[in-house]
Amino acid sequence: MRVEYTIRAWYNLQFEDLMQLYSLFDPIHGAKKLEQQHLSTQEIDDLELDFLKHVFQVMEKSNFKIATDHEINIALSGQYRLNLPIVVDESKLDTEILKKYFAKHPYQNLPHFAEKYIIFRRGFGIDHMTAYFINAKVNTIISRVWRGFLKATGLKRLIYGNKRAHTTSQDESDDLSIDVEQESLFVERIRIERMRLSNFNLLKKVTIQEPTFDRMIVLYRRINNRRGSDRGIYLKHFKSIPMADMEIVLPEKKNPSLTPQDWVKFLVSAVIGLVTVAKSLTMRKTDIWVIFAILFALCSYCVKTYMTFQSNLVNYQSLITRSVYEKQLDSGRGTLLHLCDEVIQQEVKEVIVAYYILMEQGKATSKELDTRCEELIKSQFDETCNFDVDDAVRKLEKLGIVSRDASGKYSCVSLEQANEIIGTTTEEVVLMANQDDESTELGIGIGRQSSYSSRFTRYNSESSAERSGYMDAVYESVFPV
Repeated sequence: MRVEYTIRAWYNLQFEDLMQLYSLFDPIHGAKKLEQQHLSTQEIDDLELDFLKHVFQVMEKSNFKIATDHEINIALSGQYRLNLPIVVDESKLDTEILKKYFAKHPYQNLPHFAEKYIIFRRGFGIDHMTAYFINAKVNTIISRVWRGFLKATGLKRLIYGNKRAHTTSQDESDDLSIDVEQESLFVERIRIERMRLSNFNLLKKVTIQEPTFDRMIVLYRRINNRRGSDRGIYLKHFKSIPMADMEIVLPEKKNPSLTPQDWVKFLVSAVIGLVTVAKSLTMRKTDIWVIFAILFALCSYCVKTYMTFQSNLVNYQSLITRSVYEKQLDSGRGTLLHLCDEVIQQEVKEVIVAYYILMEQGKATSKELDTRCEELIKSQFDETCNFDVDDAVRKLEKLGIVSRDASGKYSCVSLEQANEIIGTTTEEVVLMANQDDESTELGIGIGRQSSYSSRFTRYNSESSAERSGYMDAVYESVFPV
């Protein structure tokens, strides 16, 4: 407990600076506080960069990574719940603040949108969805028949060329494979497009699978079209986001509209229909019912395309609504507080594990200690991790309970000596004071209770006239005038 209290005190000093800086860039109240400070533009710019520096440090301590273009392209290579293209309205996003920060603090493998917003990700999981997926199955069958027809007639190479063949080979092997802390992560995607559809499963429920980002945080700032000191910085925290539906965390999304492919379908259908009607009219014997049938089929196809878009739009709006209530954990100050607490817990766990290994297994070099800590976590919790032994040892040395000898091996003092070296913390003083207060109140309560009991015993044994006097005495002791 003393280790946790001490480490928490160390970080609280740093986090206090972070929260003070955020109060100036809070989208709700930050503008008013900036006006009260009477700061120059250059001073505000410096404070912005200082705040971002603190945020990125906390993200790194919390094991959040900046999502790269490679990871995002892999994640968005398939479809899961979203069936509409989602585009960010970049005209609403500021590009100056992140551009200045990365110019001063360069990072490798930044995504192409790094000047507008940053997406942090941490951890991976798996999401399953079970349903009939009738429309998806029918569309997959039609798509396979169409591709087979193009391949059989030789039109596939003529229409799509080598680019289409390369894209198809990518789509057929789009399982997720991302390097995580120098270890390869492989997660299989189970999609309707890759299933073997037959009479057995065509009308039955099937389960599809999609990898998820366990935690995602988006940082951005809206462009300020008004004059003033409004420099609000937005932080939004999400959980369990399917990778193929990662667009739901994007900031300032445009309302979906008909895709160019849909417009091409409309135009091609209209041209084919008009040509067919024109040829029918040039014939000597024109059957009016044939013309009506062609026009009806053309209108039906256009209506189907539009209704499909509307259905996808409703699903998109429903998914966005659910993501706000179910997927979004917090935003702004709440996100920072959550991250700060996670950092403290992570640091405390690392220190305790490293000290425990040294106490139980004896002296060890940095590399040996790292291996032993990872083995302990694997054996006890069945989790694989990259233990940050250097940071843990550095804190233990700072506490004065671990030392390094001439051979480079670390050793620790006993648990009793460690408690004596760390000493009594502020939290322990407060807890002891609270316990003393509770004990005093408890003693007073017990004394009053015994006094009341004796008085009521006498009250029951006396006459009604004498009872009145005892009741007055009890009342005055409980509610003194």
